[in-house]
Amino acid sequence: MKDILSGYRSRLLALERRAPLTAETYLGEIRFFLAWILQNGDSDPDHCDVKGMLQAADTAFLTEYLEERRKTIGSRSAAKAVSSLRSFFRYLCDEGVRSDNPAAILEMPRRSLELPSFLSRQKIEVLLEATDSTKPLGLRNRAIYELIYSAGLRVSEVVNINFVDLFFDEHVIRVRGKGNKERMVIFGGEAASWLMRYINEVRPILAKHTHPKALFLGRSGKRLSRKGIWKNYTMVAVIAGTSSKLHALRHSFATELLAGGADLRQVQELLGHADLATTQIYTHINVSLLQENHKKFLPVLKVT
Repeated sequence: MKDILSGYRSRLLALERRAPLTAETYLGEIRFFLAWILQNGDSDPDHCDVKGMLQAADTAFLTEYLEERRKTIGSRSAAKAVSSLRSFFRYLCDEGVRSDNPAAILEMPRRSLELPSFLSRQKIEVLLEATDSTKPLGLRNRAIYELIYSAGLRVSEVVNINFVDLFFDEHVIRVRGKGNKERMVIFGGEAASWLMRYINEVRPILAKHTHPKALFLGRSGKRLSRKGIWKNYTMVAVIAGTSSKLHALRHSFATELLAGGADLRQVQELLGHADLATTQIYTHINVSLLQENHKKFLPVLKVT
């Protein structure tokens, strides 16, 4: 199984030219699938023949797996599961394990319109104030949240920022988005203030007399991980009384820009979306807000 996964990883990165995070997503889905066939295959569990089970898997078997998978995931993740299976069985065909691709005719699930979650400015202020900036790591976290909200960054982009990517005088940061595409993003004065405090007061302590490239550092003095940021945010969100995910700060950034009259193309550039359709989902949020405010503030006229 390790050899199969190792070879598949190489294919994703070298042949299909997937972004590293996308490759990990596909690999994670295939690991889940392999674990499922080991539990549900016909082979003797004490003498599992993974290759034999992959050779025997047909479209009906994959459909059964996807039906089970859909019980715990949404439509977007289900679509990724189908894409992963198609890609994985293409790999098995190229390696001579199979002569056909049973995933090729799987139906791609329809994506439901899932509006991104976002926070009002008042809730964001409560969340930011819940971050204990009197402590070094709390101050670092506050700087991260302020930057994400001010520039609409992904968590993966934040952790990959190097110190040389920060152009402080211009309030601009160079970030690397999906597909390792670079773009320049602007951040505001509030984020600049917290970044300056972090750089002057906390980063030298975390660096421990070394010269790390990363802008945001963990306790060990090395680059802070995505999981570390997510874990810290979850704790702050609980204190602030919200169940929001960290990505809500990015969504809130986009929603406020569009609500303020920003051009959709400009927001697309700032967010680093390859497709304008991805950005357009935020226009649905604005319509929802208008409908809520319409019901809330416009009195219902009674016909007499």
